[in-house]
Amino acid sequence: MAQEDLHDMLRSLRVWSPGVTELRPFDPDKAPPTPLPLFTSWFTQAVEAGQPEPHTMSLATADAEGRPDVRIVMLHGADADGWTFASHATSRKGRALAARPYAALAFYWPVLARQVRVRGPVTAAPSPQSQADLHARSTGALAAALTGRQSEELSSVAELREASQAAWEQARRNPAAPCPTWTLYRLRPETVEFFQGDAERRHVRLEYRRTEFGWSRGLLWP
Repeated sequence: MAQEDLHDMLRSLRVWSPGVTELRPFDPDKAPPTPLPLFTSWFTQAVEAGQPEPHTMSLATADAEGRPDVRIVMLHGADADGWTFASHATSRKGRALAARPYAALAFYWPVLARQVRVRGPVTAAPSPQSQADLHARSTGALAAALTGRQSEELSSVAELREASQAAWEQARRNPAAPCPTWTLYRLRPETVEFFQGDAERRHVRLEYRRTEFGWSRGLLWP
């Protein structure tokens, strides 16, 4: 594809097409005093609206040199203690979080023209909690974790196939097999922003900010 064709294609694309996206009204004055109930409500509405994979999110980190990185991961939970996700401590994201334990999350639910952004410090859960989280998931999740060596260089697809097959056999044989590097991470939010798209581009952005007295709220220009 020529560069001009790519530019033409990009200019032809639209977002929030009628029949695909429902632009719902959002009154920030009626939002709850803390962000978690609103997140739970929006997440539930995204599921009910048929948003594919609403539990996937972008995770942004920075390494020891301050170089940013981003990838898609799955949300494992959200409660008063924070938003949780998991990975190997030896992976790129694990090493980055060890060097700079601060991250940002971004959810995008285009069926409702909504985004949620979360930023804050990250801590690693104790090993028993991490292992319990892993073993509560599917056999495939355990097999993937047992395959290990995440982010390391791979010599061939055949090598991956062989390691994965052995991991699947182990996971089926022993559903409680430990994976010492598997780590549950918890992001304690300092800011949580809710973005509601608008057809006239008067998008509503409500940001919650954690203070020593609790949560404060404020609007942001779109």
